[in-house]
Amino acid sequence: MSDIQREQRKNEHVEIAMAQQDVPQSDFDRMRFVHHSIPNINVNQVDLTSHTSNFDMTFPLYINAMTGGSDWTKTINEKLAVVARETGLAMAVGSTHAALRNPKMAESFSIVRKTNPEGIIFSNVGADVPVDKAVKAVELLDAQALQVHVNAPQELVMPEGNREFSTWLENVEAIVQRVSVPVIIKEVGFGMSKELLQSLVNIGVTYVDVSGKGGTNFVTIENERRSNKDMDYLSNWGQSTVESLLESISYQDKLNVFASGGLRTPLDAIKSLALGAKAVGMSRPFLNQVEHAGITSTIEYVESFIDHMKSIMTMLDAKDINDLKQSKIVFDSKLMSWIEQRHLKVERG
Repeated sequence: MSDIQREQRKNEHVEIAMAQQDVPQSDFDRMRFVHHSIPNINVNQVDLTSHTSNFDMTFPLYINAMTGGSDWTKTINEKLAVVARETGLAMAVGSTHAALRNPKMAESFSIVRKTNPEGIIFSNVGADVPVDKAVKAVELLDAQALQVHVNAPQELVMPEGNREFSTWLENVEAIVQRVSVPVIIKEVGFGMSKELLQSLVNIGVTYVDVSGKGGTNFVTIENERRSNKDMDYLSNWGQSTVESLLESISYQDKLNVFASGGLRTPLDAIKSLALGAKAVGMSRPFLNQVEHAGITSTIEYVESFIDHMKSIMTMLDAKDINDLKQSKIVFDSKLMSWIEQRHLKVERG
């Protein structure tokens, strides 16, 4: 592909993603907290700080990867970086491959660090990127962590996508050993299984973003780019974010688990944290807010989202994220079936 074609593809990804709608039924709706009528805390006592193995996040909410690699997405990255700077959120950029291939595109990513010099920023590469390029991706943003995205279904539906995956795990291990910052293995919307998590632990991975289905759907995005649009039958492929978090429970003492994919509300975010996530990421809601409503409205959206999270934690009598993990949860029959068939060790309400 030419650089112009790659830039066009990046713009197409963002345009289609912004137009996608949330799924009408989410697995977040299939789990409920048990309500207790009298909290023992006040809202101003709630501490949302998230402590990971390598860095602390003021809030367990981050702007997830999507943008960069074109002139248009450079402007989006700059706007999102302003939001991150003004609200204290961490931010991830989209795949930096465009900048690694074409230095002219580097500024579409580095604008994030220029705009938010003190913030927590995650760089992003694919699982097949050469190790030296992964190192450069971190240097490009002076990043606190490197997301390595795994996206086999997307590649297989993408007309010009990758068809070779046999070296991915080996390459990920090499990146983990070489890169000087934490490496976050990030799905792109198809979820993770306990078997994969075991494989990642075996090669030294300590961070994952389980990124389940329900949000930005890259099968749908790439199918829209196919001339015959003939692979829409795969649009429901993968595990939801809730199912993926349930899969991760036995590994949460070894992994810093982040959650993204289909989060719609502060309640969805709190449910993710209660299932063991240390932080939750969203991309499309921030994209739509900043493009359609502007920076100021997006900052207000973030501040309101965080305030709502604190209110919900107060109802759950949870002063911090560790307390939240003790909340009593009731799962519906569909999720209980998943738990039972997958032999997951999950406590019920």
